[in-house]
Amino acid sequence: MTLLDLLSPLSAGINLLLVLISVFTSAFTAAVGVGGGLLLIMALAQVMPAAALIPVHGMVQTGSNVGRVVLTWRHVDRTVIAAFLPGVVLGALAASWLLVRLPAGVLELCIAAFVLYSCWGPGLPRRALGRVGVLLAGALTTLLSSLVGASGPMVAAFIKQGQSDRLAKVATFSACMSAQHLTKAFVFGMAGFVFRDWLGLMLAMVASGFVGTWLGLRLLRRLSEHRFDALFKWALTLLALRLVWLGASRLAG
Repeated sequence: MTLLDLLSPLSAGINLLLVLISVFTSAFTAAVGVGGGLLLIMALAQVMPAAALIPVHGMVQTGSNVGRVVLTWRHVDRTVIAAFLPGVVLGALAASWLLVRLPAGVLELCIAAFVLYSCWGPGLPRRALGRVGVLLAGALTTLLSSLVGASGPMVAAFIKQGQSDRLAKVATFSACMSAQHLTKAFVFGMAGFVFRDWLGLMLAMVASGFVGTWLGLRLLRRLSEHRFDALFKWALTLLALRLVWLGASRLAG
């Protein structure tokens, strides 16, 4: 039995593939600003048991986002984080006891609608970008993240409205997502998920993700503000369209 076999209940080849995918998805998010998390959860969904999908994805994304924060901490908007964190706590508490869920597909369509509005509609009202608006965004997206694991585009679309600098967008988004994904340890721990079985794979993917983040940030610093904004906007749009397709498919059964 090789070291790769010991990483998780999956086979050695699958473990190695997921570690390599973590490099790519982390680099993608660091360079473009969003999208790596959804690409990763799509890859994990092909090979991982459903019960492990969101908690393992959440822990890997925590490590990946923390890595980006470490490398870009000077650009984090601390005012946004101070307002976002209480909302994260409220959203996590709600997720830990929520029993009633919307019909499959509705959540995905709601997220997609918000993202498309943020990208192509008029800017959000100034009040929505204040402390109360940021707090509510933190609560809502944390709740959605625990239910469907797909809140990244919604958080990114919100951050996009309040940040003008590309490094500030990536850094602030990563700090928000670090806190949000970390709550999954609490939510799924309370639900009885055994993280220990997947710990080796999660640590390996976090380490390889840090390498990807470093590579992606090197590319980000070479991009102009205009080119980054265009890539960011279209990445969000494509992710939203995927959510529309996924939501519609689930509603249709």
